[in-house]
Amino acid sequence: MKLGVFTVLFSEKSFEDMLDYVAASGLHAVEIGTGAYPGNAHCNLDELLGNEGKRSEYMEKVTSRGLQISAFSCHGNPLSPDQKFADESHQTLVKTIKLASLLGVPVVNCFSGTAGDHEDAKFPNWPIAPWPNEYSDVLKWQWEEKLIPYWKEWGQFAKDHHVKIGLELHGGFLVHTPYTLLKLREETSDAIGANLDPSHLWWQGIDPVAAIKILGKANAIHHFHAKDTYIDQDNVNMYGLTDMQPYGKVQTRAWSFRSVGCGHSLQEWSDMMSALRTYGYDYVVSIEHEDPIMSIEEGFSRAIRNLKSVLLEEVPGNMWWV
Repeated sequence: MKLGVFTVLFSEKSFEDMLDYVAASGLHAVEIGTGAYPGNAHCNLDELLGNEGKRSEYMEKVTSRGLQISAFSCHGNPLSPDQKFADESHQTLVKTIKLASLLGVPVVNCFSGTAGDHEDAKFPNWPIAPWPNEYSDVLKWQWEEKLIPYWKEWGQFAKDHHVKIGLELHGGFLVHTPYTLLKLREETSDAIGANLDPSHLWWQGIDPVAAIKILGKANAIHHFHAKDTYIDQDNVNMYGLTDMQPYGKVQTRAWSFRSVGCGHSLQEWSDMMSALRTYGYDYVVSIEHEDPIMSIEEGFSRAIRNLKSVLLEEVPGNMWWV
């Protein structure tokens, strides 16, 4: 496996300065935002799509520093009732798939999307309970009328372009668990897989190692985010795991994102790295920083140090002992 970083952390840096910083930090891969929520500080889609020379220059800047692009990321909501944002998210996804195909980047990361509760809805609706029955009716409509038709078409589009889609299993979106990921994959295309981020699994009560086993057996892990979560049980007892307090309310929130090793032990992170390799994922582990009590630099360096102590970087040798 190789260590990388989601470069939205360094959006204030120029493309070249960001690459220099990442390379000097001892990493081997970059995951680059192309628009929607991550922004596009380091990737002008239209410019690169329209100019082969620009594409060659762009990739040379990456590879000359000993780096690779593990994925392009365009997390948005193509199913949103806000048609303007839905269109922006969709167009960004399509362009990102095209660019990934041209540059040989194997994965595009994004969200599945969340629709409203009917055609004339104004806002997304994320049902999380089967009763009252209206919630089940809404969820059924969202999957059958919005989610499956969309990804049946655009999952195939990605597959035709030899690109895999890494859906982040993120609360608030229709695909947020191993089950919902596998259900969508079965209904649409095997180009659909997970951008597995354990931080979003922990707060849902899902064991990341178990999730890796489930998804790995289906060859459905396309990318991996390295971010931790701290669960404050005293606050869970007050607010529950669906805590709606702003992320800045660290003292009272039920859970908060943390840098790697600051929410769960390095033994747990080591177990995840072992499970990833055991169940077929031997690609990039991409650091993401959303820690509310650490600077980007401190959180980034902490994640590098902790991950380097557990990452499986070398190819396994022969079993000389048997």
